[in-house]
Amino acid sequence: MWALYDALIEGIPREYRVDETVCGRHWTMVRSGMSVGLAMSVSVETRPRKLPDSCTGMALWELAAAAKSWNFQEASLGVAAINAYWNSPDRETAVRSLNQGDTEAFTAWRDRVTGKKVTVIGHFPGLERVLGEVCELSILEKRPSPGDYPDSACEFLLPLQDYVFATGVTLTNKTLPRLLEIARRTGIILAGPSVPLAPPLFDWGVRDLQGFVVTNPELCRAVVSGKNQDACIFETGKRVSLTADMV
Repeated sequence: MWALYDALIEGIPREYRVDETVCGRHWTMVRSGMSVGLAMSVSVETRPRKLPDSCTGMALWELAAAAKSWNFQEASLGVAAINAYWNSPDRETAVRSLNQGDTEAFTAWRDRVTGKKVTVIGHFPGLERVLGEVCELSILEKRPSPGDYPDSACEFLLPLQDYVFATGVTLTNKTLPRLLEIARRTGIILAGPSVPLAPPLFDWGVRDLQGFVVTNPELCRAVVSGKNQDACIFETGKRVSLTADMV
């Protein structure tokens, strides 16, 4: 079950170091040099914390291994560390930039999913407006809103879908491997700033990576820490897409 995580962690060069970590209310960031990785903060204290109070100076791959932790605050740091390597601006030539907008990942697929059965794991903003009018849309949420399905419905719904989208938080909470198994007929499109732009994911049934590259570390730090409440996280970089045929 850990092979997917190990592939992401082992791809990180051993010389990369952690220069900064910021754990905010909504986002967690890890900086290595000028490269910043993000992960949505999952502030659930479950298992006892094993990471030191300060991770500065730690090998990036070592912090990335915390993605396997069952303490989800640690796992958020681990996923952010994974993204600090795979979502580096230095690797941007391998990805396609998308237009800005909270639902751009779904707008890019709108024509292809028209008239199809579509499940989205995670209630992204504006989903009903972008996809609900053109497809048979099902939304799964851990904390469902009216009209959503509970996340446990995945076992019943995913095998019946034509397209499946999932938030990158599924990597943090460890549900991604099982979701990929259930949706192996269609594959999964991963979307959001928590998504690693990592080609190894294509070996596990991911069909498209709609992620995020931070280009302004200073602004990102201010947004994540809450010092700048006027900007949103999407103003700190650019949305990008990586598909299997691009690598």
